[in-house]
Amino acid sequence: MTTSRAGDLFQPGDLVNNTYRIEAILGRGGTSDVYRARSEISGRLAALKVLKAEFSSNDDYLVLLTREEEIRDIRHDAVVRYSENNRTGDGHVYLVMDYVDGPGLDAKLKAGPMPADALMTICRRVCEGLEAAHARNIVHRDLSPDNIILRDGDPAQAVIIDFGIAKDTNPGAETIVGNEFAGKYAYAAPEQMSGKTDHRTDIYSLGALLLACFRGAPPEIGRNPMEVVENKKKPLDTAGVPEPLKSVIDRMCAPDPADRFQSTTEVLAALAGRGPAAPPAPAAADAGNLEDATVIVPRPGAGTRDSAAPKPAAGKPGAGRGKAKAQSGSRGGLYAVIAVVLLAAAGGGAWFIGVLDGLFGPSYPEARPYTLVAEKREGLPPRVTGYAPSEQTRDGLASILADQDGSVDLTLASGDISPEWGDGVTGIVKAVSQLDEWRLSITGNEARLTGRTTDEGVHDRVNAAFAAGLPGGLQGAPEITLDPLFLDSADLRPVLNAVADCGPLELRSIPPSGYGPDREIEVTGTLASEASLTALRSALAGLAGGRPLELDIDVLNPTLCLIENFLPSAPPGDVGIQFRNGEKGNAVNPSGDFMVGENPVIDVVLPRDVQNGYLSVSVLDVSGNVFHLLPNISRKENDISSIRAGDQGPMSIRVAYSVAESAENGGLAFQVDDSTLGKSKVIAIHSDAPLFTSMRPTTESASGYAEALRDSARSQETRILSLDSRILTTLAR
Repeated sequence: MTTSRAGDLFQPGDLVNNTYRIEAILGRGGTSDVYRARSEISGRLAALKVLKAEFSSNDDYLVLLTREEEIRDIRHDAVVRYSENNRTGDGHVYLVMDYVDGPGLDAKLKAGPMPADALMTICRRVCEGLEAAHARNIVHRDLSPDNIILRDGDPAQAVIIDFGIAKDTNPGAETIVGNEFAGKYAYAAPEQMSGKTDHRTDIYSLGALLLACFRGAPPEIGRNPMEVVENKKKPLDTAGVPEPLKSVIDRMCAPDPADRFQSTTEVLAALAGRGPAAPPAPAAADAGNLEDATVIVPRPGAGTRDSAAPKPAAGKPGAGRGKAKAQSGSRGGLYAVIAVVLLAAAGGGAWFIGVLDGLFGPSYPEARPYTLVAEKREGLPPRVTGYAPSEQTRDGLASILADQDGSVDLTLASGDISPEWGDGVTGIVKAVSQLDEWRLSITGNEARLTGRTTDEGVHDRVNAAFAAGLPGGLQGAPEITLDPLFLDSADLRPVLNAVADCGPLELRSIPPSGYGPDREIEVTGTLASEASLTALRSALAGLAGGRPLELDIDVLNPTLCLIENFLPSAPPGDVGIQFRNGEKGNAVNPSGDFMVGENPVIDVVLPRDVQNGYLSVSVLDVSGNVFHLLPNISRKENDISSIRAGDQGPMSIRVAYSVAESAENGGLAFQVDDSTLGKSKVIAIHSDAPLFTSMRPTTESASGYAEALRDSARSQETRILSLDSRILTTLAR
């Protein structure tokens, strides 16, 4: 976590636009800073990317931030979610995105080498996120270890962040920050040195950063720009990297883009063992003498491509090389060649003006790679993006999805696909449309189909539809899973037990027959950190199958959790704990939040029916200390009947005073300083006998108090009647 500085635009405790409470600064960049904040409305953690003051009125940088917000259309768990772009009252522009709690790969890189199996998992996860971005023609252009975060430290939960310099690869789309080179030299693809990027640029960068994480050090690329350019022409040194990671990285990081995987779908296929990791072998050279072949050279400018674009495959239009046997000594042969050329020219002219469309179909620009992504996620309408070979395919998909309010965003294009490709895709989408969730990702003829349902009949019908494999010449094994209709609470308890680090986590309102598809899963308890809460939410979401989650969790800290494990087991009572502001005339503070410099006043309210027994009140401080408010050396009486002195009604007992009251009567008073901020816990224990055999000191360590509680619990002489508590939070201004 980055330490706050006096010059930072926002400080912990600041409230942005009456919505986001700043908790910490996460990092500083050249044009923007990123803060962790919590919504005062929803309680949700968020990351706020704030444009620095000097750039807030610069249109170029405003376009950058606005464009980054538009990437919110990418809906995938491996891509950070963006939600809104806003401006404060004093003109500061900020972007709100999901907060991802976990180490970045840059931190892992500094810590040393990572195991190959973890890197294979990261590669698979990041490729799935890039696949979703590339399907919308969005290229990251700056993949590096600091732009990938492992949520909760889990390689399977890798998340791509910082799409601020991403570029739409549609023709004519503008780069975010001019056309200059954006990627970091160590991980940039060779073609980026001349400002050229496409989907394969991201594939190279991902492979390079995986190699760096395996080595535990970034690649050596040279000490000056000339050395960098020269070194980028060479393959990366993968000696010592175990298979299959080595072959995957070699193919991802081939210096020539045409020798790499042509899409992330191909990478995923190789990782799954369904595609080659090594580059395809070159076609064998023709045994014939080149002098016996006529070489047709395209006219200058015809079929010219960006050097970063894929090279045309042999036999495809624009391949630039063909051959035919020459007939020596035969004028008839020459006339025949001329006739063929004239016929071809006439046919070509007819093709370009559309005369032959009725015979051969319309001509569309070639797309390489030829991709399509169709998916339906829980709670969202289905959608299809990418390329289609015909209007019939596009309209057929639109018709299938119309009943589910789905959308189709397809560009008509030709490509290296099977003749039945369009019918195959249409048939697949029609078959899976009855699933609860599904996703179809295609590059060329390689397909990846996943889906799930709670209906056994639907599951069987969909699997039967693909018993002979995917239709339309598409290659890939479908993965359709059957989720149970009712989820047993016993399946959730191992997750709760594994995450619990601050006392037990409990399921509330457990349905007797199990959780139905729409039944909310309620969990209550305490955790030691936000990271634990994120881990719990993530683990439960994996089991919940779309069921709503309600986590009524108090996030404490390790000190409070130490005590939590030793607190006596007792039901809550009706003893109230009330906070007031001492510096504001003891005005009630319903939130329990106190800023630096403020004076928390604490009252314990006894209900009418609590007339006897003993009351013990303590503060478990965020710093790791325990303050005993009642009883203590200067205030020994905690017998409720003595405190009441005949008062039979509800009774308020002040246990922590304002500074002015303390000066007058000597009672204990607190004032918040900035040495330690966070959550403290006030506990009120009602027992039928004194809690401890001897007086505890006014202040002691948490471990000392925990030991005393343990000893008290072993005694059979004292019975705990109730235990009530409330959180007091200290914040910086």
